[in-house]
Amino acid sequence: MSDETTKSMQETFISHLIELRVRLVRASVVVLALFIVLFTIWPGAATIYDWLAQPMMRALPEGSKMIATGVITPFMVPMKVTMMAAFMLSLPWVLFQVWAFVAPGLYKHEKKLVAPLVISSSMLFIVGVAFCYFFVFGTVFKFINEFAPKSISVAPDIENYLDFVFTMCLAFGLTFEVPVVVVILVRMGLVTVEKLKSIRPYIIVGAFIIAAIVTPPDIMSQLFLAIPLCVLYEVGLLIAPLFQKMTQAPEETA
Repeated sequence: MSDETTKSMQETFISHLIELRVRLVRASVVVLALFIVLFTIWPGAATIYDWLAQPMMRALPEGSKMIATGVITPFMVPMKVTMMAAFMLSLPWVLFQVWAFVAPGLYKHEKKLVAPLVISSSMLFIVGVAFCYFFVFGTVFKFINEFAPKSISVAPDIENYLDFVFTMCLAFGLTFEVPVVVVILVRMGLVTVEKLKSIRPYIIVGAFIIAAIVTPPDIMSQLFLAIPLCVLYEVGLLIAPLFQKMTQAPEETA
């Protein structure tokens, strides 16, 4: 390899690093700006946490409140929630920066592959989180608090509650990505739709095992995770052949 070729490769690599830094800075600035606005101006970190706590507060007896056992917990927990809210709101801009960085190096048929996957995976993750917050939490918290003995006073710690909410939202968000995973596996040729259909019984068993590990030890929350996972797996099997056909390279269709 000649010196000129080596120098050209180094310059190209450096230019890519600079472009990556610019995209990261642009994405970070928007996330940080949204965080500052949400935290200090409107609606405020405390209000955002109160909104996040609504499913639990509705399940608790009237007049009950959560507790904070740490000295700085009342400040740190709302700040963490606000940061996550800022990231979620700025997610379209962050994904646009990712797309703008990788798009110039893709072929036309590859752009047809990446863009739908990025958009659909983002939307599915948000839908999964919304399903968890608006539907699952209300049912699960009500069941848990009704099951609690009358001799105890239920007062969840806000930090433990936040960890639980983040874990559950992440689990449901990732669960709703199942169709995207199925489509990618089929499109990359790693497995066929027929093979995925043949292992359907194992997927169903695996879905309930995952639900039993991730969710609280009650049957309702386990069903709420396992059933959507199985349904979304079937959706992925339906979409995969269509997506594979739409995103074929010219030489693949010849």
